[in-house]
Amino acid sequence: MDQAAEDGDSMSPAGGIVSVSAAFEGSGGIADARELARSFLTDVQAGHGLHVSERAKGTVQLVVSELVTNARKYAPGPCLLALEIEDATVRISVWDSSTTLPAVSAPDPCRVGRHGLEIVMAVCASFTVHREPPGKRITAAVVLAD
Repeated sequence: MDQAAEDGDSMSPAGGIVSVSAAFEGSGGIADARELARSFLTDVQAGHGLHVSERAKGTVQLVVSELVTNARKYAPGPCLLALEIEDATVRISVWDSSTTLPAVSAPDPCRVGRHGLEIVMAVCASFTVHREPPGKRITAAVVLAD
């Protein structure tokens, strides 16, 4: 199986954090990660009454897709995805086994490809990278409402 999912803490927004996490391996992991993000946000809206704008749904799926794609492309082994909602923001965290930090290329409208990290940094409220042995964790935050 390409994906192994494990639900994290699932408290109500008033009481703290709502989260889900999964490990992805193999070529199907990217689509599975996007689907996990979509269904998580749908469940948060229906089950916890938080408003999640269409913009936020699309942005979270885009960020998940870009971060998981990079992890699968540049790091051996599985990657771990965690989605966490706290204070009307979803925190997207992707861990992979590579210690190489991502490099953002200078803006170049003539360059074909390699714009994903630029886009992620432009659409997120925050973006951080931390080395966590034996790899690194990239965390981005998206506000749920417009």
